[in-house]
Amino acid sequence: MTHTATPFPDGFLWGASTAGHQIEGNNVNSDWWRREHDPAAKIEVPSLDACDSYHRWEQDMDLLAELGFTDYRFGIEWARIEPERGFFSRAEIAHYRRMVDGALARGLRPMVTLHHFTVPRWFEDLGGWTADGAVQAFTRYVEACAPIIADGVRHVCTINEPNVIAILAAGARTGDQPWPTAGGTVTPDEETTHALIAAHRAAVGAVRTVNSEIKVGWTVANQVYQALSGAEDATVAYTHPREDVFIEAARGDDFIGVQSYTRTRIGPDGPVPAPADAERTLTGWEYYPAAVGHALRHTADVIGDGTPLIVTENGIATADDTRRIDYYAAALDQVAAAIEDGIDVQGYLAWSALDNYEWGTYKSTFGLIAVDPSTFERTAKPSAVWLGGLGRTRELPRTAS
Repeated sequence: MTHTATPFPDGFLWGASTAGHQIEGNNVNSDWWRREHDPAAKIEVPSLDACDSYHRWEQDMDLLAELGFTDYRFGIEWARIEPERGFFSRAEIAHYRRMVDGALARGLRPMVTLHHFTVPRWFEDLGGWTADGAVQAFTRYVEACAPIIADGVRHVCTINEPNVIAILAAGARTGDQPWPTAGGTVTPDEETTHALIAAHRAAVGAVRTVNSEIKVGWTVANQVYQALSGAEDATVAYTHPREDVFIEAARGDDFIGVQSYTRTRIGPDGPVPAPADAERTLTGWEYYPAAVGHALRHTADVIGDGTPLIVTENGIATADDTRRIDYYAAALDQVAAAIEDGIDVQGYLAWSALDNYEWGTYKSTFGLIAVDPSTFERTAKPSAVWLGGLGRTRELPRTAS
């Protein structure tokens, strides 16, 4: 194989992503903290200190900047900012503002996620997203975040993977899986879907009121549903409630975040397992780096012209860092091809900056940076050096046979 190169578009975002609960540690006022410590939930391990990034965020940002990344997506935790209904912590708002300032001081453009799966306990106790006043409560929280995002934050994600949240809501009602797997059979809860769309639209308005220059959108988990022969109609019916309705809701936003890891093949009766000889990642998913290309093209087809795309998550859980580099190289070929074909892709942020808490386990290592669980020492993996270096060259690798 020979390699050519494709330049980044001007202003292309080149970074890595994290989520507050997965890296900060001790998010004690959240619904997930309670769930992790409830034996009935059957969570394998609790998050506890996680990566202690609440205290060590400067180390994380130092490493990312030194490696060559230009952008850092991180989450702020609603449960910290509003630990009790109507009570907003000035200290926590100031903490997250220091993170924004710290990113900017290091030459990292901060992308802030307002909601990444966790909610305050009091919000869950009210009934969650489908409770009376839920949209208003979320909007009030977004408005309270104004000091964090008003200056220097160019991109804000309102809600991460609402389709996964709606699937979790459906699973909670049926007693199904505690966390949705790729290609899971659960249909997103319809009431939760409508509530999340309403909350997103209200949050978009609130963010634009804070600063009309902020680019605001949300991120959608793309499962890359692929129809087997004769299953085209079944695939469309399967895909729309699990993905497309959330993509359609992003029309009119400043961007949509595209997140993908693997594919899901659909037969006439639903999902079909990956081939028996397929390589698997630590999550059990099929190794399929082409997923991001399919996800970008599908999202562009559904949303139509006028809404830019940003890859806000893409990566692989593996203990073999050479396979991580292979995965990213093949995935970036797909990103480059999409750009060359005229799709408006404005950034690529890898999942994840750190090996972190993957919702019940620390075994699924997605990180570019390893974290010692005892000392919290950070060590950049070769994949981090390789991927960060692409940010310096300002070129996407392009593989041609």
